[in-house]
Amino acid sequence: MLDDFLIHVFHKGNTLEAYKLFGAHFETNNHKKGVRFTVYAPNARSVQVIGEFNDWDGKDHYMERYTNGGIWTLFIPGIKEYTLYKYRIETQNFATVDRADPYAFYSELRPGTASRVYNIERFRWSDKKWLNNRTKNFDKPVNIYEANIGSWKMKKDFTDEEDGEFYTYEEMIDLLIPYLVENNYTHLELMPLTEFPFDGSWGYQVTGYYSITSRYGTPKEFMKFVNACHKAGIGVIMDFVPAHYVKDGHGLYKFDGGFVYDYPDINQRYTEWDSVYFDVGRDEVRSFLMSSVGFLAEYFHIDGIRFDAISNLIYWKGNKEAGINDGAHEFMKRMNNHMKGYYPNVMLIAEDSSDFPGVTKSPDVGGLGFDYKWDLGWMNDTLKYMKLNPVYRKYDHNLLTFSMAYFYGENFILPFSHDEVVHSKGTIIDKIWGNNEQKFAQLKTLYTYMMIHPGKKLNFMGNELGEYKEWDEKVSLGWNILKYPIHDSFHNFIIKLNEIYQKYPCMYQQDYGFDGFEWLVVDDSNQSVFAIERKDVKGNSLIAVMNFTENKHQGYMIPVNQSGNYKEILNSDTDIYTGGNFINKRVIKTKKGFVLNKEYYIPVNIAPFGSMIFEYRPTKSKNDK
Repeated sequence: MLDDFLIHVFHKGNTLEAYKLFGAHFETNNHKKGVRFTVYAPNARSVQVIGEFNDWDGKDHYMERYTNGGIWTLFIPGIKEYTLYKYRIETQNFATVDRADPYAFYSELRPGTASRVYNIERFRWSDKKWLNNRTKNFDKPVNIYEANIGSWKMKKDFTDEEDGEFYTYEEMIDLLIPYLVENNYTHLELMPLTEFPFDGSWGYQVTGYYSITSRYGTPKEFMKFVNACHKAGIGVIMDFVPAHYVKDGHGLYKFDGGFVYDYPDINQRYTEWDSVYFDVGRDEVRSFLMSSVGFLAEYFHIDGIRFDAISNLIYWKGNKEAGINDGAHEFMKRMNNHMKGYYPNVMLIAEDSSDFPGVTKSPDVGGLGFDYKWDLGWMNDTLKYMKLNPVYRKYDHNLLTFSMAYFYGENFILPFSHDEVVHSKGTIIDKIWGNNEQKFAQLKTLYTYMMIHPGKKLNFMGNELGEYKEWDEKVSLGWNILKYPIHDSFHNFIIKLNEIYQKYPCMYQQDYGFDGFEWLVVDDSNQSVFAIERKDVKGNSLIAVMNFTENKHQGYMIPVNQSGNYKEILNSDTDIYTGGNFINKRVIKTKKGFVLNKEYYIPVNIAPFGSMIFEYRPTKSKNDK
């Protein structure tokens, strides 16, 4: 028997557990072991289960219509795990279409398009301590390494003549996880792993929302990978695509000959990516997507979900002029409320390029209910600034300061994502003005600015290597470039910067509070010098100084709030980072004298395009032991 209450809440668009109702589930019926297949196809005249077990001929396996609501079900004894199957649907026009199971837990390796029967239960997790201590991380360090798991490293690259070969989920345990730990990242964000037919879509055109891609192994092998991440102290964030899906014939598009997942209105149906928008105003579609998110949290212990293309849900087709999509707003609010109720410590992250207010505010006050939002405005302004000839940066000084004018309106993540290193945009270093040495000097200072700026951090794989080559999903990262000292030293600089970020609570503890940040030097546009102080709740502080011109400064006066000593803990111009070693070797004692309305200042040496971080240490009195 099917669960009538679950059917009810499915039709109401109020469940995170539709996967318990639909799909292929092992069960015992009349003392016979087999599989119950259940599918939602409200416009179908009839539905058959076809597969390896009946030579893809379903004449003896017609499904029964369970309710008038369009649910079809059939128990078939003797079905084994990994069996390939599909649904053969007769449409209202008497046409026949074969579809993969929308709720399948596993899929045939592409280019095959069938679903596989899979037992998703009984994986033995050992991450209970991690889950019990997990939070939303608002006051904790979040330094995200975004990766395409297939092309981070490959056994064999793809060529025009031959297919490449991927490492498996299990093999990545000994490759990727130690790298994340050694490089001082806190989280791994994986580009979509819900099943997709075309490698070149990077997972953003999905067919199987409950099926972890078979490219790299089985779902339980992926569970093993996540479990190992947690044992190593690494959180796992999954990309999720709620706005649209692929048009391929075995997928969701016109699933039963009618409009089950897509908009009936052709003017609302298609996206700029040649895919199809979900009709998220329909309750059954809401339950489908919400349950997929819940499924990832429940069965894969995912620590965060990054929702792709949220602006295309906020506004019709992402166009502000087309107006707000009220049905999509209700879907997002409902999904986020349900997730916060059932999985309160899973981070909900919106990739939103719009200026819609309240994305990370509660629905109770008119918000959408996400926990974090990507700050794409910060990303665009910062990279625009770095492209400028330093001579002209003084005229666009506000590109580096404007973000703090709006920063406290949302809970922002600062991203340099995969979107910035593809489609001939150039990699991060390639966007920067200057020759090779000048680019690397500025790149180190850019990342110092990023890490001292409030907000959680995200970088796409390869950014930490100073890659000039744009990302290509068909080949590995250019690991061989680390044989060049300038790339290797930059990589080591990033490792040290990441270490400082995690070590000092002032770098993250008050990201979203006014007391955690202060501009010390903000208006020196002529020299393009900036200084920022970050403070933790105990009053400890770090100060970062950044110079975005070729000018060299000796004894530049940085105003400070507290008298005492300032020790340089990182300098981008240190010789080990292929710098000129124009650094501050000794602890700097504050001097008395008003600078920018502060009573004290420290005189610092600043290299061309240089940056440094100082740790404040109060002066010990004679009574201190």
